[in-house]
Amino acid sequence: MPEDPIAHSELAALTRRFEEVAEKHDREFGIIKSDLTAVRLQVGNLDQKVEALDKKIDRNHAQIVELLTQLVGQRPDAG
Repeated sequence: MPEDPIAHSELAALTRRFEEVAEKHDREFGIIKSDLTAVRLQVGNLDQKVEALDKKIDRNHAQIVELLTQLVGQRPDAG
């Protein structure tokens, strides 16, 4: 049975379309993967900043408590 040239050309066209879509998906997946890596780095940086801020707040809170403790028992008119 001889090959049908129309079917052969349609099969070739479908194969090309499939390969083009597969390449596009691979590129888009690479972009998404890269974006996710960037987001992970940013989240890590934010975590470090939040930790530093927490430590600063804790230090400030401790200073406030210390100052208030020193003021307890002092008369308001005493300078």
